Amino acid sequence: MPEYETLDYTERDGVAWLTLNRPDVHNAFDALMMNEIHQCWRDLRANDDVRAIVLTGAGDKAFCTGLDRTAAGIGEAATHGPGQRGATPLHLDDPGDLLPPKTAGQLWKPVIAAVNGMACGGAFYLLGEVEIIIAAEHATFFDPHTTFGMAAVLEPMFMLKRMPLGEVARMSLLGSTERMSAQRAHQIGLVQEVVPAADLHNAAERVATAIAAHPALAVQATVRALWYGQELGLRQALDVGKSLVMLGTDERSLAEGQARFKSGARQEWWLR
Repeated sequence: MPEYETLDYTERDGVAWLTLNRPDVHNAFDALMMNEIHQCWRDLRANDDVRAIVLTGAGDKAFCTGLDRTAAGIGEAATHGPGQRGATPLHLDDPGDLLPPKTAGQLWKPVIAAVNGMACGGAFYLLGEVEIIIAAEHATFFDPHTTFGMAAVLEPMFMLKRMPLGEVARMSLLGSTERMSAQRAHQIGLVQEVVPAADLHNAAERVATAIAAHPALAVQATVRALWYGQELGLRQALDVGKSLVMLGTDERSLAEGQARFKSGARQEWWLR
């Protein structure tokens, strides 16, 4: 099992639990954490024991608050923007490139985010590319960029895939003046479930474990189809989808599903 300095990582029942573990700075990223997150996403691609991932933050105050402006090498980036390479501003190094599980990690296993407090700024690089978000009742969402004189650009671009334009605009333009509650996030579809803080772990575990019990190929092909559907035009996505139907449905998965059906054993279901 991998070991990290800034992350807590465990596996059980086909689920990897990845916890951002810098609670003293509200789980903000430093350079080491960003690199460890990137490495973790890449390692999870090849770990066939893991069929689903739960991503959360240590403590109960914050899921993640973006870049740690006090960390060595980060403060300058927070003040002057991402690193420019060359004489023109067209070659830009964004430290956030290491974070999104799909963009950075090419990881097509489902990720469930368990948001246990504040989620702001750079946290949206992560939340923008998970499949499901479950939030504790006290969770809040906001983007402080404009308050500190920085353009909010990439974070709202990620969130436009998950939230209506007006909601993203309000959050981006108001900066740290307003925070969105977990209840409001649920109303607009950003969050799929809101639970008491004490129930957050169990709620995420229930979803992740149920998904991990399904044949891995079928699940991963479904995840890939969801993101193609987000990123491509409808006709393009449907054309690609035909290939995914063939690639994501093999004899072993079908046999497993048929055996489960004939046995009469059904997974227990719940109503949401």
